Amino acid sequence: MKKSTIMSLVSYLNGETITNLDEIRNELTAELRKGEEKAQANRDLYESAREIVLAGLAETNVGVTVSELYESIMDNLPEGFTKGKLSYALSRGMWEGIERVSEGRTNLYKLA
Repeated sequence: MKKSTIMSLVSYLNGETITNLDEIRNELTAELRKGEEKAQANRDLYESAREIVLAGLAETNVGVTVSELYESIMDNLPEGFTKGKLSYALSRGMWEGIERVSEGRTNLYKLA
């Protein structure tokens, strides 16, 4: 968003008359949508990785670390789905059907 837009909006809020209210509205709407689009893209990325992660966990009966799981499935994961994203999803319980087996320094995960 342009600094001039913010300045115009502050002027408007202070009671001054401005002529570019439609322009300000459009810029604010675009700024809000930008965040929504990024959030939706991130949700879609996690959703597209879910089945791959579940399939990777199905290959073992014992718990695996995030690193072990990532190494076994990384070639199948969608572009941009990093080991950090996998760790985040598992530690936050984003996907149903996955159980944390141990707590502490190293968490292990398996199918529930």
